[in-house]
Amino acid sequence: MSAATAPAAEAPTTPAPGEVIVSVRGLTMGWGDRVLMRALDFDIKRGEVFVILGGSGCGKSTLQRHLIGLAEPMAGTILVEGQPPELRADEAPRYGVMFQSGALLGSKTVGQNVALPLESWTSLPPDAIDAVVRAKLGLVGLDGFENHLPAEISGGMKKRAAIARALALDPSLLFLDEPSAGLDPVSAAQLDDLIILLGRGLGVTTVVVTHELASIFAIGTNCIMLDRDSKGIIARGDPRALRDGSTDPRVRAFFHREGGGAR
Repeated sequence: MSAATAPAAEAPTTPAPGEVIVSVRGLTMGWGDRVLMRALDFDIKRGEVFVILGGSGCGKSTLQRHLIGLAEPMAGTILVEGQPPELRADEAPRYGVMFQSGALLGSKTVGQNVALPLESWTSLPPDAIDAVVRAKLGLVGLDGFENHLPAEISGGMKKRAAIARALALDPSLLFLDEPSAGLDPVSAAQLDDLIILLGRGLGVTTVVVTHELASIFAIGTNCIMLDRDSKGIIARGDPRALRDGSTDPRVRAFFHREGGGAR
């Protein structure tokens, strides 16, 4: 896979019912006395591309921060592979994360960025780390870009480099925050193909926060839709089925780009 192209991917298929990898029960999120979302219940099954949907300000990224362990619930429980999603300074993270901006360190090369988790959490020698870095960059179509600085590559390539870094420790669970944000349609489609490839080729379970409809329909096998006004989940299931069959005016408005949808 070259840096400019990614292999074409078929439309995703909903995986057979499988093991629950993330379980959320009664989750209430907010700050101080302000409740953002209350009593959220949902499961994420192994192998899914699970999409968190909703309009701006509804709590999508906040929910992902809770799932990762970067925020404390006001109430309720979150279990990731049977354990609370706690981030500990003495323990390697159990999942990979790509933040919306990519969050690459501008003073380090692309290869050095991808090497950071390996240097921090493994005892691999430098030559082995270099081999893993090359393999991860090759997986995302960035062969030969190890020595480029982030400022020297495109926005889409930065997103793929960030995914390579998130995959450095071979996690079974990957979190992506607005992966297509700010990308042109071609770069966004290439990134969608990569996400599908990771699920099918490596068995990675992916949780994606996005409001990009093209990406939602291309990659999503399951989803929940958050609504700011009702402070809860107003729809769940295959996003294509919701688009075509939901009778909820808020859901239809979101998927058909009409005014007054889920916010």
